[in-house]
Amino acid sequence: MYLNTILLGMLGGNEFIIILIVVVLLFGGRKIPELMRGLGKGMKEFKNATKDLEDEINSIDPTKELRK
Repeated sequence: MYLNTILLGMLGGNEFIIILIVVVLLFGGRKIPELMRGLGKGMKEFKNATKDLEDEINSIDPTKELRK
């Protein structure tokens, strides 16, 4: 979480635009939606796995809540 904030703080508007242009040139306009869709699915699976692990830990010892 802190790494995202640091990286976004280091990137200004011009750098972000240059990165977007490079991504479009490398992958083409048609591949970008596929890449984003795959990234979204991966994030969703990671979130579900994390939630399942937290639920399993909470079922073992319900007095310790991981979520605050």
